[in-house]
Amino acid sequence: MSKVPDLVKRALLGRALRSAQQHEQLLPKRIALPVFASDALSSVAYAPQEILITLGIAGLAAYQFTPWVAAAVVVILLTVVASYRQNVRAYTSGGGDFEVATENLGGNWGVVVASALLVDYVLTVAVSISSAVDNLGAFWHVVDEHKVASAIILVVILTVLNLRGLRESGVAFSIPTYLFMFGIFTMLVWGFGRLLLGADLRAETAGLEVRGEEMGVGGFALIFLLMRAFASGCAALTGVEAISNGVPAFRKPKGPNAAATLLMLGVIAMTMFCGVTALAYITDAKFADPNHGSSLIDPATGRNVSEQDPVIAQVAHTVFSNFPLMFGFVTLMTALILVLAANTAYNGFPVLGSVLAQNRYLPRQLHTRGDRLAFSNGIIILATMAGLLIYAYGADVSKLIQLYIVGVFVSFTVSQTGMVRHWNKLLSTETEPAARRQMKRSRAINAFGLAMTGTVLVVVLVTKFTHGAYIVCIAMPVLYLLMKAIRRHYDRVAAELVPSGEDVALPARNHAIVLVSKIHKPTLRALAYARATRPSTLEAVSVAVDAQESRRLQEEWDGLDVPVPLKILDSPFREITRPVLNYVKNVRRKSPRDVITVFIPEYVVGHWWEHLLHNQSALRLKGRLLFVPGVMVTSVPWQLRSSDRLKGRPEPVAPGASRRPPRAPAEQEGARSGGGIVSDRD
Repeated sequence: MSKVPDLVKRALLGRALRSAQQHEQLLPKRIALPVFASDALSSVAYAPQEILITLGIAGLAAYQFTPWVAAAVVVILLTVVASYRQNVRAYTSGGGDFEVATENLGGNWGVVVASALLVDYVLTVAVSISSAVDNLGAFWHVVDEHKVASAIILVVILTVLNLRGLRESGVAFSIPTYLFMFGIFTMLVWGFGRLLLGADLRAETAGLEVRGEEMGVGGFALIFLLMRAFASGCAALTGVEAISNGVPAFRKPKGPNAAATLLMLGVIAMTMFCGVTALAYITDAKFADPNHGSSLIDPATGRNVSEQDPVIAQVAHTVFSNFPLMFGFVTLMTALILVLAANTAYNGFPVLGSVLAQNRYLPRQLHTRGDRLAFSNGIIILATMAGLLIYAYGADVSKLIQLYIVGVFVSFTVSQTGMVRHWNKLLSTETEPAARRQMKRSRAINAFGLAMTGTVLVVVLVTKFTHGAYIVCIAMPVLYLLMKAIRRHYDRVAAELVPSGEDVALPARNHAIVLVSKIHKPTLRALAYARATRPSTLEAVSVAVDAQESRRLQEEWDGLDVPVPLKILDSPFREITRPVLNYVKNVRRKSPRDVITVFIPEYVVGHWWEHLLHNQSALRLKGRLLFVPGVMVTSVPWQLRSSDRLKGRPEPVAPGASRRPPRAPAEQEGARSGGGIVSDRD
């Protein structure tokens, strides 16, 4: 049974990969596009819908502004794509916005960007998976009845796929992404073709009325509503920054390949977003959310229509009214791409976490690679946080979307500011005219991107703050303070561990103490090993929990004529830890320049439950001794027969082990030992 966990791990994740195989995990552009761009491409499934929901607050009349809001979103999308093409050419290490901000604006701004991106990656998974469940529910209503459970199951599946490694997940995700693109472009061609041929395409909700809480808004209120609809539509931009964090995963030349992939992403995402929004507007598709102050009313009965399919499903149903099979294909591919869209975060979050860990802003475990050369710890943390959000918000896209976008536009704005400064620095030293022209052109693009993304950030904060964005505005500073605290801790520890002159000086003497509970083989082995180290002084120490047993132990000790004195410590309250601890501290006080080595006999057992039956108090003693300055703790193992079953078992590969050199056989054998002090008193 002990090998079952390893067998399950291998079945789920595949065989472990060597560090030398890491180059095999690099992606060509045809695979990198679906891996890194699926989030931005899939936003076509919910970004047009969010525009309609927001405009619906003002009633049906506000729908006339849909094309103008969509056009503004496209302008921002193209601006961000053009700006990030400059980023990925200049910075190819995978630090993305964090690296840009840190190098050009300082460490604090880098941490601000990092906190924004970490929050946004988690929300990317939560929103994409929740939207996938909505679209899948339009095709299979059982899913809609169990939204939260279905969403969490999808998160688990996606997590396992990513733990298998980047290349395998990329190949697995590329086919559905291309099928989704094929389905959407087919829908656009089919729909506009039917319109050109004179077909009257009307969505299933075309005959319904939209009623909002703010009927007849005008003036400033209407401007504010349009700004809010624009902010919701900017969800189409999420995922663009993921390529800048994933540049190391590209094949060489990394920068140009990433820039080319980003250009393809921009063109495809713009075409799909514009096309779906246009068809939704032409077919008079409607979508309302009572939680946001709008509802659909059937004019014939005057009743609310509570059940409504997502906008993209309505458009597909209308366009393919004469081709039902294609409607099912588009709906299923939309649900699937939304699941895979979360993969953008699964690639971006672990890489960013690794960069932050390398810079000591996050625990170093996030910088190590697992068996499949993926950043396993980051993947698991991302899945856990996204799952909690899905559960807390009931997998409701309209609620989760209010938390979205803030983080990504914070990173957009700070990153573009850093890029402008980056080009200014280079221009101050560059003299070659052609290079200066190129730098000035790049600076102009980034400066325009700064102006646009900064404006959108203000709009998003103003229009979405009271609708849920305030939660992100709290989470980001909390993450910022946490990362700064982790960095201070690592800096403090590093300063504390800097070698000084006295650290290399030998101690005056070594006092050795062997802990004894009774006379048996483990105790005798510990005594023999302690004598072999040739300490200055050596003594055996036991604790008199029971007076009669202590007298018997002393008699046996004297009868064996052991050449080591036995000291029995009095324990009137039947404690073991405190008397030993006080005795060691007392010896230490008498000789502060000496070192004390405590030898602890240790069982090596073969079953997990045997750990519960042996040496619990002794383990506590070992833990307390580690806090005493000048005291070394040495475990002397004794293998019980039950441990024989593990002698031929391969050493488990821990996360990050692929980065370490091979271990000697003796070290591997020692690593498999476990247990505590041999003690019959526990």
